[in-house]
Amino acid sequence: MAQHEQGGSDGGKLGIVVIGRNEGARLVRCLESLPDGVARVYVDSASSDDSVAMTRARGIDAIELNTPPRLSAARARNAGLAHLAARNPALEFVQMIDGDCEVQPGWLDAGIAALEADPGLALVFGRRRERYPDRSTYNALCDDEWDVAVGPATACGGDVLCRVAPLQAIGGYDPDMIAGEDPDMAVRLRGTGWRLARIDNEMTLHDAAILKFGQWWMRCKRAGHAFAELASRHPDLRAPDYRRSCRSIVIWAGVIPALFVAALLATVFASPIFALPAAALVLIWPAKMAQIALAKSRTLPPRLAIASGVFLMLGKFPELLGLLRFRRSRAGGQRSGLIEYKQAAGR
Repeated sequence: MAQHEQGGSDGGKLGIVVIGRNEGARLVRCLESLPDGVARVYVDSASSDDSVAMTRARGIDAIELNTPPRLSAARARNAGLAHLAARNPALEFVQMIDGDCEVQPGWLDAGIAALEADPGLALVFGRRRERYPDRSTYNALCDDEWDVAVGPATACGGDVLCRVAPLQAIGGYDPDMIAGEDPDMAVRLRGTGWRLARIDNEMTLHDAAILKFGQWWMRCKRAGHAFAELASRHPDLRAPDYRRSCRSIVIWAGVIPALFVAALLATVFASPIFALPAAALVLIWPAKMAQIALAKSRTLPPRLAIASGVFLMLGKFPELLGLLRFRRSRAGGQRSGLIEYKQAAGR
C-alpha cells in the first residue's frame, strides 16, 4: 500500500472518503493507492459485488447505505465525512475520491500544502487523468474534459481535497441531487466567501470505462439533468452560467431540429422556396462541429479534435433528454432516480 510522504504525523488532520457502486477491480486499485496512517472510509451504494468485503479485508472502514432513502453520490460523501468527523473531531481536511479513481503519489502533500498556504481556499483539486485513454474515443474525450486551467476555479468534480469546517458549515453535499452535486457544493462554498483552486499537480487516475455508445449517451443524459438542476438552483449565477448551458442544449437539440423539420415539411407541402432555409439549418450543425474541432486542434491530435466537435454537438440530444427528465420530475413533484452509465466491473 502507498506510503504518505508525511507519514503518520498528519494522519489525525486528514481523512479520505471513497465512494463506489460495483467498482470491482477498480475499487481494489483505488484502495491500494490510499496512504497508510490516514483515516479512511469506503461508502458503498448497494453494490451487488463484494466491494464491502474487499474493503474490510484491507483494514479499511466500510459503510453500506440503505435504501430508502434513495442512493446518490452526495449522500455517500456526506456519510463518509460524518463517519470520519465522529471518530476524529480534530479532522481538518478530507479527500473525496470516487471508487474508480486512484490517488497519485504526492497529491495529498501538495494539496494540503496549498490549503495551508492560503487560508481563503476551501478546496483544491489537481489534474485528473483517464487511466486508459486509448481504449475508446469516449475515454480520450473524458481525459480532455478534465484538463481544466490551473488557477482560481468556479466548480469542481468528485475528486477534491476540502477543508472540513467550511464543508460542514454549508451542510455538505445535497443528497437530493443525483448529478451535479459537486459543482452545487462549490457554488454554495463560494457564496459564503470561500475560494476554490485547481493546482498544478497530478491528482488522480480515473477509469472511465466508457467503451460503448450507449454508455456515452447515458453520461450525456446525466449531464443534461445536472445542468437543468443547477440552473434551477442557481438562476442568478453567471460563472459558471448553467442557464446559458441549458439554453444551448434547447436551441441545438430542440429549436434548430424543429425548425428544420418545419422547413422540410413546408418544402414538401407548400413551396420549394423553403428548401433554402432547410438546407441552411442542416449546414449549421457541421459548421459548429468544425468550429469546435478547430479550437480543439490547438491541444488535441486531429482525430480527437474532430471527434470532440462531433460528440460535443451530438451530446446535445441526450442532454436535452436529461434536461426534460428533470423538468418533468420537478413538475410532477417527484425526484429522479440514478442515471448510471458504467457497467459493473469484475475483479
